[in-house]
Amino acid sequence: MKALEVKRLSKPGRHAVGGVQGLYLNITDTGARSWILRAMVNGNRQHIGLGSLNDVSLAEARELAREMRKKIAGGSDPVLERKEAKAAAIAERRQGLTFAEAFERYYTDKLERELSNAKHRAQWRSTLTTYAYPIIGKKAVEHITVDDVLAVLTPIWTTKTETATRVRQRMERVLDWAAAMGHRSGQNPALWKASLQQMLPTAGKVKKVVNHPAVHIDAVTHWFTILMTREGIAARALAFLALNASRSQEIRMAQWDEISFDGAIWQIPAEHMKMKSSHRVPLSSVSLHLLRDMPRFKDCQLIFPSPRMGVMSDATMAAVMKRIHQSEVDRGRRGFVDQASKRPAVPHGLRSTFRDWAAERTDYPREMAEIALAHEMGSDVERAYRRSDMLEKRRAMMEDWASFLSGAPCRLLGDEATGS
Repeated sequence: MKALEVKRLSKPGRHAVGGVQGLYLNITDTGARSWILRAMVNGNRQHIGLGSLNDVSLAEARELAREMRKKIAGGSDPVLERKEAKAAAIAERRQGLTFAEAFERYYTDKLERELSNAKHRAQWRSTLTTYAYPIIGKKAVEHITVDDVLAVLTPIWTTKTETATRVRQRMERVLDWAAAMGHRSGQNPALWKASLQQMLPTAGKVKKVVNHPAVHIDAVTHWFTILMTREGIAARALAFLALNASRSQEIRMAQWDEISFDGAIWQIPAEHMKMKSSHRVPLSSVSLHLLRDMPRFKDCQLIFPSPRMGVMSDATMAAVMKRIHQSEVDRGRRGFVDQASKRPAVPHGLRSTFRDWAAERTDYPREMAEIALAHEMGSDVERAYRRSDMLEKRRAMMEDWASFLSGAPCRLLGDEATGS
């Protein structure tokens, strides 16, 4: 057939065009036209595609068919070769998929559709980016081993067992997805019933971490009243810690140049913070009054210095709490003990007291209380978009907390508290 004759063909089916044995133009019911070479390959009849008529001319199709027949005559299997080349290309594309990339695809393709709760989705991302990414985030999923999984889990298995268990489960699911998509083969290294159960203590038998003993919210006003009768810098430091739900280090290292009396703000530098990020604290009227009454010492910028003008020790404030507790016990009272552990309360436990007060006695949002405690909230992406630290909204909350501690009446809560 001539090229013009071939071009005029329109009836569906296979049309022999001549020039090379077994060369056909195949026309589908939809009108699509492509070249096919019918040939015997290793004793089997094969139909080998040579491309579309739109891309391959009659002359080119005949040349391709001749080359294909030469290969077949030489013992090659062009169909098998094409399958192998395609498989190799797919394997090459999949080979470099990292754990972080696998999670992002798994998250987009599956988790976002399965998990309706935004909090649960955020927890998935937060736990893996915090604990797994630094170790295996940039590693190809096919090369991740049990040793890699252990490197992620071991540092937190006994201190944050519940979190570590969830991290393992989530790594297992991401790697299962990677295997199903052809990105890795072999046993899942995060599978508990494989090697991990022989290498890590059973989660249910790991000794639970006991929280810091806290003053109960029903007793904290009485405790604070006693505290304010105590003399000395350590007692004032402990009061300032309680008023601002701060950590001991932040109080002991606090300096006068961090305080803005006009703005009623305490700007804590990153180096004094546990999370190594600066933190602003809106100061209540009680906190400001306490600071104004504090003496200032020459050549010492510390607000609550030790007797030698250095940084106060952590034990100093703890000793004040012990003495207050013991004074109550000496009077035949129960003292200030944690309801769960029955141990005497400690300074750090006052943060839990504040958190319980915010949750049980107010309508302030959980997020606002967590920011006041300088806790990290959500994923990196969420924190990037939430640029506000809710300072002015927190100001009302800290004022109410100071009133609660002091036994003064609080404002009515509701729409104003939540900022709606």
